[in-house]
Amino acid sequence: MLATIAIGEQYLQPFMKYAYHTWEMYCRRHDLGLILFDDHLIAKTDLNWKNPYWQKFLIGDYLTKQNLEVRNVCCLDTDILISPLAPNIFENRDDSKVGLVSKRKNLPFDHKSILRRMAFLRNRYYDSSYPLDSSLFINLKDLYQVAELPAQDDDACSGVFVSSCGEHGMKLADYYNSFDQSVMNRDGGGEQIFLNYFVQSQDLVEWIDYRFQALWTYEIATHYPFLYIDHKEDLTLIKQCIEASLFTNYFLHFAGSWHEGKMWEQVKVLDTPESLEMFSAFDAYMKKPVYGKPLGAIKPKENS
Repeated sequence: MLATIAIGEQYLQPFMKYAYHTWEMYCRRHDLGLILFDDHLIAKTDLNWKNPYWQKFLIGDYLTKQNLEVRNVCCLDTDILISPLAPNIFENRDDSKVGLVSKRKNLPFDHKSILRRMAFLRNRYYDSSYPLDSSLFINLKDLYQVAELPAQDDDACSGVFVSSCGEHGMKLADYYNSFDQSVMNRDGGGEQIFLNYFVQSQDLVEWIDYRFQALWTYEIATHYPFLYIDHKEDLTLIKQCIEASLFTNYFLHFAGSWHEGKMWEQVKVLDTPESLEMFSAFDAYMKKPVYGKPLGAIKPKENS
């Protein structure tokens, strides 16, 4: 099952308008359930209440207690688009582990180089006051120190994580309840470093292919740097670039508060028969046998 938390119109409205149809296609294709929480999973009067970012720790345990017979759940942030070509994220996994996608290792490009690209392009085209040397380059030791936690070997973006409701649901809920509200002061309210620490320190992590959480900030800096230039008059170009990224990647995450992270809310992708036809044709082609039979020289047709 896929699960997400979208509390408030500022999250629910763009998700339903721009992302939901891609999730629905994915769930239908792989016969998966989909649940959206539009209200808190724990009362705001509870001493252990924490913001919705933290409440993703409660989803597995909640599903178990509701007797929904869900074995595994993939918790996703709402600002994720899913490719029509994406394989089932639950297949060929170790159910005893929590699946995470690294932000630093096993990437299709050099991590430090892509950060330099991001910093340079933001400084050049978005805001000249954007620093070329900042916490964007923070090392793992200092990263975990922000949350007052011992450093771990890697750093995952918590926008995608896969867990077993029975194996991990109660453990994650207990971890959530081990902190009171003051824990949100340790990392600006965020839960990401804490999720990384818990999963890695307990030897529960299974690293998943980057394509299951391709970060748009990485993708645009690597493949589409021209989008940093004023693009407001050419939304078609943004649409084409996002769809091109989804042709290569499975889940595309528009994380972050900078301009790159808002691009998914400007255009609707994969919403017409024309935009989907190439994906379905490619999917069918990939299943066909090829024999490599020589056909002689083949020349492109001249434009009439």
